[in-house]
Amino acid sequence: MHELSLCESILEILKDRAARDNFTEVRRVCVDVGPLSCVEPDALQFGFDVVMRGSLAEGAKLEIFRPPAEALCLTCFKTVPVQRRFDTCPECGGEALQVTSGEELKIRELEVV
Repeated sequence: MHELSLCESILEILKDRAARDNFTEVRRVCVDVGPLSCVEPDALQFGFDVVMRGSLAEGAKLEIFRPPAEALCLTCFKTVPVQRRFDTCPECGGEALQVTSGEELKIRELEVV
């Protein structure tokens, strides 16, 4: 379960930001988890609760946003929604799609004190 190591990385980011921005408590962490990121949201939630225990983010709420995945079709040059890697273009059936979004795992917003 690599989500635990991802949560440890999130905690390190929170610690760095707390030192830089002078806050002592994190109440809410909002993250974007793209559907192509290979991150399981339920496992991320579980890992977050475990890893944040005893830290400045203990008891913080994790909000997970799932932005849609999109790709540029290199055949018809349209941006199209995709569900999985290697989907075909829903517009022209082309097989050459370049993913432009949906792979992200990033902190969108923090609520801190």
